[in-house]
Amino acid sequence: MLIPLDTADSLGALLVPYPAMLDVSYVVEHVSWLIYARRRELNSPWGKLGCFKQALLALAHLRKNETFAQLAAGFGVSTTTAWRYVDETLDVLAAWAPGLHEALTGLGEGDHVIVDGTLIPIDRIAADEPYYSMKHRRHGMNVQVIAGPDGTPLWFSRATPGRTHDLTAARAHGIVQACLTREILVLADRAYQGAGATFRTPYYHHREQPEHYQQFNHDHARLRVPGERAFAQLKSWRILRRVRCSTRRIGTIVQAVHTLLTCNYSG
Repeated sequence: MLIPLDTADSLGALLVPYPAMLDVSYVVEHVSWLIYARRRELNSPWGKLGCFKQALLALAHLRKNETFAQLAAGFGVSTTTAWRYVDETLDVLAAWAPGLHEALTGLGEGDHVIVDGTLIPIDRIAADEPYYSMKHRRHGMNVQVIAGPDGTPLWFSRATPGRTHDLTAARAHGIVQACLTREILVLADRAYQGAGATFRTPYYHHREQPEHYQQFNHDHARLRVPGERAFAQLKSWRILRRVRCSTRRIGTIVQAVHTLLTCNYSG
């Protein structure tokens, strides 16, 4: 008897387990312990997978953007169970991400940070206007990033629709006021002009200005270069190169990845 390939009965037969390698050995054990502690806190019964395998499943989803069907086949669980394990792990990790004020603790007058926005691409149709970024010419979610002078990511904001202007987002998230209160110098691009006294942005039409204007822009760009490192680390988790989940969940994913990046630095 022939079974059509697009039926539910055929999907299980088409999915087979496969070996995979993940370059996240430095965090698997740490995530396992966080899951274990959460299970003990909730007095949750043990599931089909132990803490280590649940951590590995979630990390495979985040690092490689494996679908839930692929994860289910690889770990021998149902698609629903794979989704639940990932969802639980994201919540556990996101809870450990630092808040804005915590991230800026220890910084003050004389210190500087790099602030910029990035777009997390999403699957959206053209009618979803709030999610369309004219700057990037694609649909996505705007995430504000604060990085240290060496490019170390200090804080990631919650995700807002891609149409949100960077300065508007920075004000809404409290970045402008927090840096002003602590008198922290902020290096930002032209999108943040008018943010406040502690923000430094490049001059417009600097080639038409005196030489010291050009030198300022050159030095400003050089000091901001390490900030690209924070973006590179964030996007190294393939789940954030094109997100297929609900837009309400993207902020949780970003916070979870930040916790994983923190594990990398502390390790």
